[in-house]
Amino acid sequence: MISVITGASSGVGAAAALDLAQKGYQLVLVGRDRDRLESTASRVRSATDSKVTVEVSDFARLDDVRDLASRIRAKYDRIDVLANNAGVMVPDRRMTADGHELMIQVNHLSPFLLTNILLDRVGRVVTTSSRAAKTARLDPDDLSRERRRWNGWLQYGETKQANALFTVGLAARGCKATCFHPGVIKTSFAGGTLFMKLVTLPGLHEPVEKAAARLSYLATSEDGERLAGSYFRDNRPDRVPARMKDPDLAERLWTVSAEAVGLSD
Repeated sequence: MISVITGASSGVGAAAALDLAQKGYQLVLVGRDRDRLESTASRVRSATDSKVTVEVSDFARLDDVRDLASRIRAKYDRIDVLANNAGVMVPDRRMTADGHELMIQVNHLSPFLLTNILLDRVGRVVTTSSRAAKTARLDPDDLSRERRRWNGWLQYGETKQANALFTVGLAARGCKATCFHPGVIKTSFAGGTLFMKLVTLPGLHEPVEKAAARLSYLATSEDGERLAGSYFRDNRPDRVPARMKDPDLAERLWTVSAEAVGLSD
């Protein structure tokens, strides 16, 4: 059993790597920083017998994602689980060299590209979304939020709603895809923002292992296949606003995303 985990340098991805390795998975750990990836890999190897390899890729560069997908395809005929866990939140507006706002590229467009290139070899897809998706108003015609007032947290929520809609689109294409809210976890994610300082006060957050277990549940349980297209919270399908599961909106997003990353639908 082979699992590719993005955002595996630290936090939820690193903890999920250990959890899945203990369940017998061979791991491909993906992240931007080789030293941090190797540190995660070393911890996993010291605790398990699983084979672990690392792949360096910067999701702020679509060419990096294409190269990553090419390397993975060259090495593996099948991928049992693709965990799209890489994510970023920044309060200020930043653009990538590809011409997209940073969060929409790292959180949605790059996973969309990677998943599509690998899709014919993938058994199931698990994507780390967020409850921030529930209040978002994603506009597929304005993914980089160029026509609306800038707000970092609103943009982040839209990227997480994109994760949920991408999951719906994958399920419509026959892929065993789910997404989930990891919980309020104290990691380096969104470090320095007032919101995260408040919600990670003692007693208001969960250990990172809780989020990792939620990812692993969808990677290994029957629900991860049987309930394709669903958004999970605490290992159960959660009620979501209509737009988070709207098949027409999911298809609009798919078409726009494919064009943005240079894929034909």
